[in-house]
Amino acid sequence: MSVIQSKNTSPARLSIFTASVLAAISLVFVLFLRQPWYIDVAAFAVTFISAYFIFFYTLQHFIYRKIKLIYKFIYQTKATKREEFFYQNILPQKSIDEVSQEVRRWALEQRGEIELLQKNEQFRKEFLMNLAHELRTPIFTVQGYVHTLLNGAIDDASVNRKFLSNATKGIQRLVQLADDLDQISKLESGKIPIIQESFVVQELIRDVYEELMLKARERNITLQIKKGTESPITVYADKQKIKQVMVNLVENALKYGNDGGTVTAGFYQMDEGHVYVEVSDDGPGIAEQHLPRIFERFYRADRSRSREIGGTGLGLAIVKHIVEAHGQTVNVRSKLGVGSSFGFTLDKGKS
Repeated sequence: MSVIQSKNTSPARLSIFTASVLAAISLVFVLFLRQPWYIDVAAFAVTFISAYFIFFYTLQHFIYRKIKLIYKFIYQTKATKREEFFYQNILPQKSIDEVSQEVRRWALEQRGEIELLQKNEQFRKEFLMNLAHELRTPIFTVQGYVHTLLNGAIDDASVNRKFLSNATKGIQRLVQLADDLDQISKLESGKIPIIQESFVVQELIRDVYEELMLKARERNITLQIKKGTESPITVYADKQKIKQVMVNLVENALKYGNDGGTVTAGFYQMDEGHVYVEVSDDGPGIAEQHLPRIFERFYRADRSRSREIGGTGLGLAIVKHIVEAHGQTVNVRSKLGVGSSFGFTLDKGKS
């Protein structure tokens, strides 16, 4: 019975076993009839051969039909008549073990796809929840001031202009949010072209520092280039988009850094073809568990403080998309109580 119980029994072995059993039964029956020995041998041979081919054909046909049903289930492509003839008659037939391995491989692929879909669904839910939260705050702000003005405050000269000014800030935040979402969508779809040119990256950061100098002075934060990296380095990239990356990183450092702190930009030649740009601060830092998700849209490591500071929550997501649109990578290093460093690579340009 080991042939039947074995997990690796082939149709041929199973047919031989079954045919042997039937032939033996037939032989025993014929022996009781006391026929000449050659009649016994002939009966055994005829029974064995007939049973073997009947069972072998039946099993092969049955197994082929089952395997075909399995392949109909796991494969999305449909074979032509010529392909079916080729598979059935020219290529060696696959064993049950081979089919089992393919089904197992298919199951693993399906499990991976399901897990990916579940992650995407979770990301979608979080994105919609965060988007609703980001929209709700400025909308309620504008709504509150407008309703107050309509209820009589518009006639009060001491507050009407102030309320209108505050409502305008809420509208500006909504406009900025819409612009940022639109930019991310265009970057993801490749609708925003990357127009590369050679430029000195240190000159670009100096322009960014000049634009953000007033914000830095409000918190007494020093903007500087790391000592030893002041020598001009030419990179090959989209100048305006890389400027936006640096503006977003420096603004983040100014928002979340400590009063009286320092924001430092460093520039390093990695190899013959790449340059590494890093913007660091000596602020409170980011907890380790938040680092893998820091570049996600609307993800905030400290939601309570983020609400006080403002912003759309899309700055780092835009940074990631712009850098990746250049075919480069962006990363973050941080430690609580020490500070954070955001870095990205760029192609080296010709001087």
